[in-house]
Amino acid sequence: MKISKEIKVALLGIAAIVILFFGYDFLKGSTIFSKSNTYYVVYDNVDGLTISNPVFLNGIQVGHVKDLRLLTDRANMVRVDIEVRKDLQIGDSTIASLGNADLLGSKAITLFLKNNSKQYNGGEELISYKETSITDMLSSKSVPVIDKVDTTLARVNRLLDSEAKGNLQQILANSNKTTEAINEILRENQRNINQITRNLSQLTSALNQTQRNIDRLALNMVEITDSLKQVEVKQLVANANSAVSELEKTVAKLNSNEGSLGRLMNDEELYQNMNRSTEALNLLLRDIQAYPKRYVQFSLIGRKDRYKVDATGRVITLEEVKELQDENPDEFRRPAIDSVKVTPADTTKRQ
Repeated sequence: MKISKEIKVALLGIAAIVILFFGYDFLKGSTIFSKSNTYYVVYDNVDGLTISNPVFLNGIQVGHVKDLRLLTDRANMVRVDIEVRKDLQIGDSTIASLGNADLLGSKAITLFLKNNSKQYNGGEELISYKETSITDMLSSKSVPVIDKVDTTLARVNRLLDSEAKGNLQQILANSNKTTEAINEILRENQRNINQITRNLSQLTSALNQTQRNIDRLALNMVEITDSLKQVEVKQLVANANSAVSELEKTVAKLNSNEGSLGRLMNDEELYQNMNRSTEALNLLLRDIQAYPKRYVQFSLIGRKDRYKVDATGRVITLEEVKELQDENPDEFRRPAIDSVKVTPADTTKRQ
């Protein structure tokens, strides 16, 4: 059987139309070979939502927007038909939330599945909800701020009336005059300023020199400290300790009965004997001064030694009396005191 050219053209056109139809549905996001159900949602505004926009469930795309229609009989609200997978548990508690899909403002619908009391099979209306977009948030926050800025600018404009403008001009003029006066003062005192600058430079140089001197002084102090550390301080301390030890030994001997000084300081009987001897000597000197002939006699025929017995019973020879007279001439020249009484006794002996 021979097919004419007209039939071939007709079959090719039909195939092209079928491919075009299914291709268009595929480009819109329709699932051609999978089973799906269609539901619709009514919103008051779907700005940014277009056909084939995704429908998400828990972050996974489960469908797409199939159609958008304006409902003139329902206050110009918008009906959105969505096509989702057939195995989803869609019911009377399912919420279709319209919100932003990204920061660029594209829209998407997100499904929230609740515990359904009635199961839907397709064609039913879902509960609608519209999330607040970033643009709406910025608008709600920025509009009051813009209103306040406008009010502030209006108040500033009212304040800047003709009188205020004149005051501002006067202030600016005064500021210019003040600036010119300061410049004139600076020009007149330029020489003084230069001198002050030179003085500051000299002062800085002097401070630097002083700093160097202080550093040198610190270095010298360090060297002196190191030298003092090297001195034989331990030897000096040892010598001082040795001297203190010897002094302690000497004081200990003085406090004891050892030696003449120790006995003299600690022996009371010896001290009393010395006192008595001194007293007897004083009595003897006074007696010799009062009665020298008792103790000193001269003989032309022969030598006779005379003796004197003092109050303690000690015998004093003539040589000892002469030595006492030579050693204490002032005592022998002093006149005798009447109260001194010497008891005569047999105080002379012959040798």
